[in-house]
Amino acid sequence: MTRATIEALWREAQARGLLPADASPPVDATAARPWPVVLLTALGAWLAAVPLLVAVALMFGPLFKHGGAYLAGSVLLLTSVVMLRASLPLFVEQLAVPLLLAGGASLGFGLFRNLHEPAAPAVLALLAWGVGLAVRPHWLKACLGAAAALFMAMVFWPWVDPFGAPVGTTAYWLGWHVCLGAWLLVAVREWRIGMNSGLVALAAGWLLMCLLGLALMGNLGRGVGGGPEGGIAGSHAGASWPGYVSSGLALLGAGGLGLIWPSLRRPAYGGVALVLAGLAAFMPALGAALLVLAGCAAQARWRLAAAAVLAAIWIVGSFYYQLAWPLATKAALLVGAGVLLGLLMWPLWRHGHAAVPAGVAGGRGARLGAAVSLAAVLLVINAAIAQKEALIAEGQPVFIPLAPVDPRSLMQGDFMRLNFALPGEVPSQAGGLLAARRPHVVASLDGRRVARLVRLHDGSALAPGELLIELSPLGGRWTVVTDAWFFREGEAGRWSAARFGEFRVKPDGQALLVGLRGGALERL
Repeated sequence: MTRATIEALWREAQARGLLPADASPPVDATAARPWPVVLLTALGAWLAAVPLLVAVALMFGPLFKHGGAYLAGSVLLLTSVVMLRASLPLFVEQLAVPLLLAGGASLGFGLFRNLHEPAAPAVLALLAWGVGLAVRPHWLKACLGAAAALFMAMVFWPWVDPFGAPVGTTAYWLGWHVCLGAWLLVAVREWRIGMNSGLVALAAGWLLMCLLGLALMGNLGRGVGGGPEGGIAGSHAGASWPGYVSSGLALLGAGGLGLIWPSLRRPAYGGVALVLAGLAAFMPALGAALLVLAGCAAQARWRLAAAAVLAAIWIVGSFYYQLAWPLATKAALLVGAGVLLGLLMWPLWRHGHAAVPAGVAGGRGARLGAAVSLAAVLLVINAAIAQKEALIAEGQPVFIPLAPVDPRSLMQGDFMRLNFALPGEVPSQAGGLLAARRPHVVASLDGRRVARLVRLHDGSALAPGELLIELSPLGGRWTVVTDAWFFREGEAGRWSAARFGEFRVKPDGQALLVGLRGGALERL
């Protein structure tokens, strides 16, 4: 008897009064598996799947140009779904997962090759949702729900080629908001009449992918709202129609939560809602994240609510990259919003009122946790500051010539793109970033302490006049400390004459960029 059958019989028995209404079905025996056993079994199954997938590739590979992708994908998908629906040992269950991925990849290859771009992700979204309904493991349902949301959002993206990236941010914003609208309909249905656990898992995966898409939206096109490719807010610094929609979604979430929780019906929380809605007007992804937070809190889905909080924090942080806004204006907006929120929440904090329903964590424990978190943050920040100050004080001055960069990316808003000429043998592939120890280059100094990066350090002794400089991973490559120099707004002309980077370097190779110098090493 399958788990779904047991749950159906259990609900029917409760409806007939044979079982108490608050009784829960027996826990699935697979849930009691120790996680080390699950991990090792899954590892063995994935290793065993490698030769199987190689055999399938050899069998169907020559036929991929003649519809073999569809045949291979269908066979692999059907086989994996049958395996995942049956009550099979853990090893066999895990063996079906790589087959499922290979089948989906084969079908995706054929669909993107033969169909118009919006149609291919739409078919894959429906396929992922259907397979998610068919399989049994809830963790796999959540993953398939996330994949379905990603493909559904891709339907709304403008495409350059079948495997291209989306251009512009308005369509990107629209795609994720349509997906969130679909989740909202499912959430309302769950709140009113309930859903089985399988659909709940699918919806959870769908929602998490939507939150991830919203959080990453702030890094697309130099920030949603001011990208050079025609972002949501265009080229001017101000709100736009997606911003107004975002503000409305934030107010909708606050109003809905106020209807459900009477304890929120206070002027202070109305003010908090208005402040957040005002921020959402300039951050087109924020309103949806706040609406999700309100919906998950109303359903006591605290893990999903925590994910929504993280997405909202990330979106607010990415507001810095809206280069259409002056830096001082962005800082004033965020500081002003923070001061208003603090003034609105201070009376409640002082009197210890928890403006949430009974049973939700709060009180002295929450205050203690906040205080400990604040102390930890201050400790980490001050330790980092002390380390940098020691490096500036103890490190020897070194000047490294700036290498040419693309003139179009030299000055971007309030920072300057930097580049340094590294020796040819320094690894540039992203895989090198996983090294246990960062590479060091050997620099040769002249009489002016101008460094020439001559070779990658192989552990041999240094010659007189040489020193080590540690490289840092950035953007899939290695560089000297950083690839950007940040300055105050309006100082681009001052720094355009920079020809050298001024560093402080310690004997072990630790380096810090402390300034830029002109062609004669003069201060700028």
